[in-house]
Amino acid sequence: MIPRYKRVMIKVSGEALSGGAGQGIDGATIGRVADSIRKVRDLGCEVGVVAGGGNFWRGARNGLVMERSRADHMGMLATVMNCLALSETLENLGVPTTVFSAVPMPLVAESYSVVAARRRLAEGRVVLFGGGTGCPYFTTDTGVVLKGIEMHADLILLAKNVDGIYTDDPKKNPDAVRIDEITCEEVLARGLKATDATAMSLLMENRIPVLLFSLEDPDALVKGASGEKIGTVLK
Repeated sequence: MIPRYKRVMIKVSGEALSGGAGQGIDGATIGRVADSIRKVRDLGCEVGVVAGGGNFWRGARNGLVMERSRADHMGMLATVMNCLALSETLENLGVPTTVFSAVPMPLVAESYSVVAARRRLAEGRVVLFGGGTGCPYFTTDTGVVLKGIEMHADLILLAKNVDGIYTDDPKKNPDAVRIDEITCEEVLARGLKATDATAMSLLMENRIPVLLFSLEDPDALVKGASGEKIGTVLK
């Protein structure tokens, strides 16, 4: 396969790394995800990865009453944990990586810098972005769009728990139809679920295409980076 895009930004959710358990990291699953990322890099793409943290922390759990910003800070730490795990798994596959954190923690990751991150991508390293945006009240979907803009990515690969955008919730409506291509404006006008409103706003302003798909297909990342028709293209 030949890459259609020079530089791609991948969002890997924390739940995807749990292997269906909903929490923690499943060794076999993270191995498959890392191998898919390796294949995208081997195509000749420059690869950035934003990790979610929902497998460790999602808001206030276990009856804890927490202020939103404190809960979000815990979520940022969870994303760094996932980036470190992905980095180690990729390194074991022979793929050089660099982990950046939007929350300064120099003992475990490099503090995020736009210039340094672009340089590492150009060197051929897989760059993993932890810590979300570094600010509370923003999702990692917004984080991957922001990083895609800052890194001048040609495509954002956004893995979801369904394989694209549908006319209705496919889990509730068996007649729901997957949409192959749609604009942000159409998604908002039709009230469809794609990603959060802040991410959508950034996409409309900066015009980076997004491919929404499911990681159930182990070759989905490679197919998406090669320009094959999978999932939904959000323009």
